[in-house]
Amino acid sequence: MVTPQEIRRLERLAAEMRLQIVRMMGPGKAHHFGGSLSAADLVTALYFYKMRFDPANPSWPDRDRFLMSKGHSVPAQYAALAMLGVLPLEELATLKQLGSRLQGHPAMHYTPGLEGCTGSLGQGLSYANGLALAARLQGRSYRVYCLLGDGELHEGQVWEAAMTAPQHRLTNLTAIVDQNGLKAMDAVAAAKDLEPLDERFAAFGWAVRRIDGHNMAEICAALDWATSQSERPAAILARTVKGKGVSFIENQVAYHNVALTEAQHAAAIAELTARLQEVTGCQSA
Repeated sequence: MVTPQEIRRLERLAAEMRLQIVRMMGPGKAHHFGGSLSAADLVTALYFYKMRFDPANPSWPDRDRFLMSKGHSVPAQYAALAMLGVLPLEELATLKQLGSRLQGHPAMHYTPGLEGCTGSLGQGLSYANGLALAARLQGRSYRVYCLLGDGELHEGQVWEAAMTAPQHRLTNLTAIVDQNGLKAMDAVAAAKDLEPLDERFAAFGWAVRRIDGHNMAEICAALDWATSQSERPAAILARTVKGKGVSFIENQVAYHNVALTEAQHAAAIAELTARLQEVTGCQSA
C-alpha cells in the first residue's frame, strides 16, 4: 500500500509536471493546455509510482509500456521523460519547433521513451492490445497502460478494441480514461453521452473502477487494483478537470488548443509555481 509520504512525493512531482508543461508551451503558440494538464496526475502516478521503467535504458525489453492514445496531450509525457532524465529538461523548450524531437503528437522514431505514433484518435487501444498480445507471445511479463480521452471514446474503433481485449484475456492491459468531460469544441455529452461508462466497459468484459483522477491516493490504489486482475483487463475511469491547476483554464473548452498571451502565460506560471512551493513546503514539514 502506498504510504502518505509517497503520496506527498507524487503530488509534488505532479505539481512540477504541470509547471513544466505550461513552461514548455510558452506564449504565442497554440498548444493543448486542457488535456495535458488534466492528465498530469495520472501520468505522474504511472511513471513515478507504478510502471517498471528504466530511464537509463528506455528501450529495455521488459519495461512496462505506456501509450498516450490521446496524442495531443503528449506534453505531459515529455515532461515526465525529462523529469526522469530520459530527455534533457532544457529540450522541453523546443516543443513543436521544426526539427525538434518533441512534436505536437508523439513521434516514436524521434523521441526516446515513446511507444507509438498516436493522436489519430480512436486507434490507441487497438495498438495497446497488440502490445499486450506481443508480451504473451514473447513470454515477457511487462504490462501495458493506455491513456484515452473521453471524447476519443466516440470513435467506433475504441469499442472494437474494447471487445477484443477481454476476448483474449489481456490481463496485462490497463485502459485509463481521462474523463474531463470536454472535447475540442463542446462538452463530450453534447455529441454522444457516454454514461453509464462503467457499465459499458463492464458489458464488454472489463473489470472497471471509477476514481477521482486528481486524488493521488485513489490513482495509486486503482493502479494496484488493476495489477491484481487475473481474469480480465482493467479499465480505470478517472474523473478529471480539463486544464487542472490553472484557474482561468479549468473547465474552459476554449483552452483545448489555444495560444496564451504573454500576460496569461505569466499568470499561469505564477499560479503553478505557487502550487509547487505549497506542496514542497508541506513535504518538508
